[in-house]
Amino acid sequence: MTFVYRRVYRGKIQAALLDWAGTTMDFGCMAPAVVFVKVFERAGVPITMDEARAPMGAHKRVHIRKIIELDAVRARWQAAHGRPPGEQDVDRMFADFVPLQVECLSDYSDLIPGTLEVVKALRARAIKIGSTTGYLRDMMEINLRDAKRQGYEPDSTVCASEVPAGRPAPFMCLQNVINLQVSPVEACVKIDDTVPGIEEGLNAGMWTIGLAISGNEVGLPLEAWLALPDAEQEARRQRAHERMRRAGAHYVVDTIADVLPCFDDIEARLARGEKP
Repeated sequence: MTFVYRRVYRGKIQAALLDWAGTTMDFGCMAPAVVFVKVFERAGVPITMDEARAPMGAHKRVHIRKIIELDAVRARWQAAHGRPPGEQDVDRMFADFVPLQVECLSDYSDLIPGTLEVVKALRARAIKIGSTTGYLRDMMEINLRDAKRQGYEPDSTVCASEVPAGRPAPFMCLQNVINLQVSPVEACVKIDDTVPGIEEGLNAGMWTIGLAISGNEVGLPLEAWLALPDAEQEARRQRAHERMRRAGAHYVVDTIADVLPCFDDIEARLARGEKP
């Protein structure tokens, strides 16, 4: 008779890997969306905010490429330029994007309410804090500086430009695992406000928590969100939660302020021998 043995991790959570815009700072994930709109305006092909947000979470060059692959955008490009968009157009728009994004990042760098309290609580549990981002390193240095000034400093930050491929590939998460020296991957929790960010965590074999309200799925700054009528808030909340659930998130909550009960549940599941 042949027996197959399976190793089961029953320990504690060792690391939380957090996204940046829409997760820990920039409620509504406004900074990149605003700049994508500006870049396409410069190219003579205006896009809507929904079109700008559609690929959110990807490497910014990839993000631009995915926008021009949208049927409606390609049609407008053809009408404006008499030809379909090509890779040279992506290169030119990405070159425009970088300085525009660097210029405005600090305008959208306020930490999302609950970030400091949650990070403090996680550190009290001996949980290390990593982070992943679609921003380039020079952009990230601005966010890191602004976050540190407000009291938030992760133990590791990995940018999409520093790994073979950005989201939804798992490489930024796995590089954090190396940087933080944690193991196994099921002892890690990925927290993100975008579908590609959830897929990134799933592809890395980690637990995932989707944030429905503070980021790309709703796409409103905090003041605008709070000003919505209750019925409109609830409708948008339900749509965002459903999108995250369909992406495969193990848990979906409104903002980072709501994640601690998820950590309690994950540790209970780990103790029972469950895997992501």
